[in-house]
Amino acid sequence: MRPEHLDGVLAIERHSFPSPWTRTAFASHLQHPEFAKYLVAVRGEQVIGYTGLFFGGGQGQITNLAAHPDYRHQGIGSRLLLASIDYCIVLGLQGISLEVRVSNEDAQTLYERFGFAKVGRRKGYYQETGEDAYVMCVFNLDNQEEVAKLNSIRRDLGLYEC
Repeated sequence: MRPEHLDGVLAIERHSFPSPWTRTAFASHLQHPEFAKYLVAVRGEQVIGYTGLFFGGGQGQITNLAAHPDYRHQGIGSRLLLASIDYCIVLGLQGISLEVRVSNEDAQTLYERFGFAKVGRRKGYYQETGEDAYVMCVFNLDNQEEVAKLNSIRRDLGLYEC
């Protein structure tokens, strides 16, 4: 993600979350590639999806993942999630985690497809609503079962295997 993508990312953020992140937060993270990476999906010049990743201590954490409402259910989220996981693998990270709203069953289904498992629950995690979050993780990104799962997803998306 580059600074010129921020307007598009912020528009998706406002459509997707009750308490959207600010331009300042995203811009600040962009200045720290040593621990943060953002990826965007674009069609023409329009940002149609994005994801954020923090990393350190041998682990990655998905901070956000969203697609523009007009482009949902078209594989954008899957491709962005796969790219984030691949980035973690390239960095040699052992695992990746995220938080997801308990009510967001569509997202949980997506994450489970990629091998994420529910490992905990954060009570009242989302301050604006008081909703709980599941903590979901993939451990051992380099094990053969996970590699096979990711390659199967790549084939389903029409991408090359790694």
